[in-house]
Amino acid sequence: MNRDGRPWEQVLASVALGMLALGGSAVAADITLPVKAPYFQPAFDWTGFYIGAHTGFGRGSSSATLSDPAVNTTSNSFSGAIGGVQAGYNFRLPSGVLLGVETDMMFPNYLTSNSVVSSLATPRSDVTEQWDYVGTARGRIGYTGGPWLAYTTGGLAWAGERFLNAPAAGGDEKHIKVQLGWAAGAGLEYAFASHWSLRLEYLYSQFERADVRFASGARYNSTLDLQSLRIGLNRKVDWPGPGNGTPKTSLTDTESDRWEIHGQTTFLPQGYPAFRAPYSGPNSLTPARQVQETWSNSLYLNARLWEGGEVYFNPELLQGFGLNNTVGAGGFPNGEAQKSNFPYPHYNTSRLFLRQTFGFGGEQEDLPGGPAQLAGKADVSRLTLQAGKFSVVDVFDGNSYARDPRKDFMNWSLWSSGAFDYAADKLGLGYGVTAELNQKQWALRSGYFLMDAVSNSNNFDTRVFQRGGYVMELETRYSLLSRPGKLRTIVWLNSAYSGSYRDTLNNAALNLDIARTRIGRVKYGYAINLEQALTDDVGLFGRWSWNNGKTEIMAFTDIDASLSLGASVKGTRWGRPDDVIGLGGAINALSRDHRDFLAAGGLGPLIGDGALNYRRERVLETYYAFALDKQLTLTADYQLITNPAYNADRGPVHVFSGRLHGEF
Repeated sequence: MNRDGRPWEQVLASVALGMLALGGSAVAADITLPVKAPYFQPAFDWTGFYIGAHTGFGRGSSSATLSDPAVNTTSNSFSGAIGGVQAGYNFRLPSGVLLGVETDMMFPNYLTSNSVVSSLATPRSDVTEQWDYVGTARGRIGYTGGPWLAYTTGGLAWAGERFLNAPAAGGDEKHIKVQLGWAAGAGLEYAFASHWSLRLEYLYSQFERADVRFASGARYNSTLDLQSLRIGLNRKVDWPGPGNGTPKTSLTDTESDRWEIHGQTTFLPQGYPAFRAPYSGPNSLTPARQVQETWSNSLYLNARLWEGGEVYFNPELLQGFGLNNTVGAGGFPNGEAQKSNFPYPHYNTSRLFLRQTFGFGGEQEDLPGGPAQLAGKADVSRLTLQAGKFSVVDVFDGNSYARDPRKDFMNWSLWSSGAFDYAADKLGLGYGVTAELNQKQWALRSGYFLMDAVSNSNNFDTRVFQRGGYVMELETRYSLLSRPGKLRTIVWLNSAYSGSYRDTLNNAALNLDIARTRIGRVKYGYAINLEQALTDDVGLFGRWSWNNGKTEIMAFTDIDASLSLGASVKGTRWGRPDDVIGLGGAINALSRDHRDFLAAGGLGPLIGDGALNYRRERVLETYYAFALDKQLTLTADYQLITNPAYNADRGPVHVFSGRLHGEF
């Protein structure tokens, strides 16, 4: 036993989970967990079926040849973060020997450079080879000693790859192939609870030589081998009990009060019919009808490290495309349409941060468990510090009725303050530190975040404090006619390496290349965010946001001023208390400098029609979220976008969406 009465095995398991969070990742679903705290290390039965997830680091190498008939050769290595899922079955012999089978899928990081196997060019051809996934089906043999398992593994492997050719004569070509191969490796696994285990595994895979012939006459062949070092988390699944089809124990029971597991999955198809557009530009919604989809899978591993200290880890698999590759409107219609688009699932460590809470005593409140909060009690009067990787809007600009495009409104100018150009990469995530002082009737939050190296970038400017985003928010809590409400006032300032709209326009020699005007500049703005409950089932929300609009958008979207209003209604009155109807609207605007830049043919991160007949962009959105059960919701959504990208010459656009969201 340690000094607070817990056995050392329980303490070590918590530390191990913290180490897993600090190393990498997985995929799955939003799980609310029962809390249990065993005061002994239960025996672990290695025999049985298990499911799990892993993250780690992969490194590969390739030798390639391109001939058309000119010949070019290269040897290339590539590396980056990886993540995936696995499932298997073990059988333990009385001697302690373990025999098993396992299958897994592994995906590359979302950064394109991490998945490029090789790239070759000749005067006639330009070929790129990318890997999208690697799967294996392997046997395992090992030896168990108490909670420990050491094993070797080997078997079949396959890799999904894309071969892209951009011939000089035009007409891009694409081949999609599955390359067969083999995999072998070894690992060490530790069972820290009666159904949970952690593993460290090394795996080597080698694949058959690729031989691709393009219609243009180019021929490309290459080798591929891949090494990976992976940390994994497995959950043993009991066989169903007699007379029913459900497992004997809940898959979401962590068997400890030291950590929780949550998750979500959201599939969101979206499309629109053809609309009027006399002209289009590089960043326009195409006027032809189209349908796209996005799919996100998230796992949340949250662990207590010490008194008041917690670690939060959120790995994700992301797939899909926004309409027109996520360009064409300031108020873009899909909050899940990350500005990087992936035809296959790609892995990302979306959040990884430490949180320390200092209580000042007095009245306490219950904090419900969730993706970003461990369940427990906390002093109402407290100071919370947070540092690591997360989104600015995880901490700032919250709203009970319009915050999460996976559950409520989808349009960017409704679930967030449209003119709040917060620091983030292309996925809306970043690195920072925040402090929150909470009292019963108010909270004060402040934060510093690394700023994008340039506009719409996945790289950050590491000149701390010389460059960065500064945010402060005051949240006041009140009652109106005995109903709760909140008013949040946000001020922010970005010190960034950015270009000026007016400087670009004033120098014709720049040919509208705003990047050539980039120097250190300051951008600032504010937002007012209101939520008000009218009844237990009806709530109103509103946001007003503004920025000075003189420099290019760094991370969010092309909006310099935005007003949004809406309502959320639960279905209690018609006997469906878990259903929700939402109705909201937004009016978005641009500064004079910004609109003049676009009218001249300039491009923003999300908009640019090549010309501009300026009008304010208007958005109307309504949705019905139908609760299939407590964990699964099906949503129908309609949006009307008038003057898309602030252009009265185009549109309106009628956007129809579905959404299947699971929390299990």
